[in-house]
Amino acid sequence: MILVRFIVALLAATVTTAFAQEWPPKQELGDQIYQPTLGQVGKDVIWLPTPDALVVRMLNAAEVTKDDLVYDLGAGDGKIPIAAAKQFRAQAVGIEYNPDMAELARRNVGRAGVEGQVKIITGDIFVEDFSKATVVTMYLLPELNQKLRPTILKMKPGTRVTSHQFNMGDWEPDEHFMVENRDGFLWHVPASVAGDWIVKHDNGFESTVSFVQRYQKVGGTLTSGGKTQPLLGPALRGDKLTFSYVDAENNLRGGRFIVTGDSMRGEFSWWSGSRMLATARKR
Repeated sequence: MILVRFIVALLAATVTTAFAQEWPPKQELGDQIYQPTLGQVGKDVIWLPTPDALVVRMLNAAEVTKDDLVYDLGAGDGKIPIAAAKQFRAQAVGIEYNPDMAELARRNVGRAGVEGQVKIITGDIFVEDFSKATVVTMYLLPELNQKLRPTILKMKPGTRVTSHQFNMGDWEPDEHFMVENRDGFLWHVPASVAGDWIVKHDNGFESTVSFVQRYQKVGGTLTSGGKTQPLLGPALRGDKLTFSYVDAENNLRGGRFIVTGDSMRGEFSWWSGSRMLATARKR
């Protein structure tokens, strides 16, 4: 109870400043059946809806399309799943702990005419399975984001995660943006590439690439013909891995691969425009 009071007190200042223009609300937040109030206490957080402009910016940052399955963790009145469906044509699921709020979200889904695209689950985000999501959205407290982080990092590489206001601790975002003085963050779940990889070139030649990794930050070396060179500008975004290196003949080469579990497929290129296909498997 002390923790809840501390959280409410801490966020009260935020409501007073950044949210002053919304207090008191200019229009009803619910319907005739249920009227939530800004700042009402939930299971782990207080309820403050994400502004419409930031909702759209978050979904745009995640490049949501009709092929996506969006999960909103802590769905509130359902505005993010509804926007994902109505404006981006995606399938969407909202998970909301408060039964009254979840019922309101379902009614809002019906009013928006997206019943076939949006499902609202009354449940706990730490219990419900959202592993099939291609996009995850959330507006939670920092400690909740970090508590969810191990689960999110086990999701399929390339899954996009976007958060209103709060980050993921030492997992740096791929993108940080602001809308109406509100922070937004975007991450891509990174593939696991740490370790040694045996690379087979199409001409039969083999080399070894060794990676060190912390989240999406990677570094490493490439060993070929008995010579080891550092990787230049390695970058990992989801399952897409790129790097450059200087070969034994002092030529600059680039590597571009798609990571699938313990294997990779891609190509090496020369700045002259030549390319060579290659595959790799983790040792």
